[in-house]
Amino acid sequence: MSTDKTWMQIALDLAQQQARHNLEVPIAAVLVADQRQIASGYNQVIRCCDPTAHAEIVLLRRAAQLFNNYRLMNTTMYVTLEPCLMCIGALIHARVKRLVFAAYDPHLNITDSILNTLYKKKINHHLEVIGGILADESSELLKNFFLKRR
Repeated sequence: MSTDKTWMQIALDLAQQQARHNLEVPIAAVLVADQRQIASGYNQVIRCCDPTAHAEIVLLRRAAQLFNNYRLMNTTMYVTLEPCLMCIGALIHARVKRLVFAAYDPHLNITDSILNTLYKKKINHHLEVIGGILADESSELLKNFFLKRR
């Protein structure tokens, strides 16, 4: 199994643990540097009554505290769903080097459309983005979560 798949499986395992509580949309993220897990996070929007408490943002806050620095250079974030525009912006500001995500979000299509537009505007930091790693497993988890909620 490739390194990206290994780390994505760790993020997916965290999302599956979260899904058992049946409260938040089961999305999780893991931040890695030098082949070590630095921090992890999962959606906490409902629990924290915070519209910004997406898995990626929770993770970035934890990692910044651990590093005592808001710049998280030379890190890779693994997240189980394609990030939203807010989270992409936070990744850029944090200077995360790579973003690897599992399932594409068909409603947003952020990485293909928004990032391409941002890159054309010559933003000061560019992410390497890889999508679709363990996409089927992540999509199935999300689909099952929403089926139970209906």
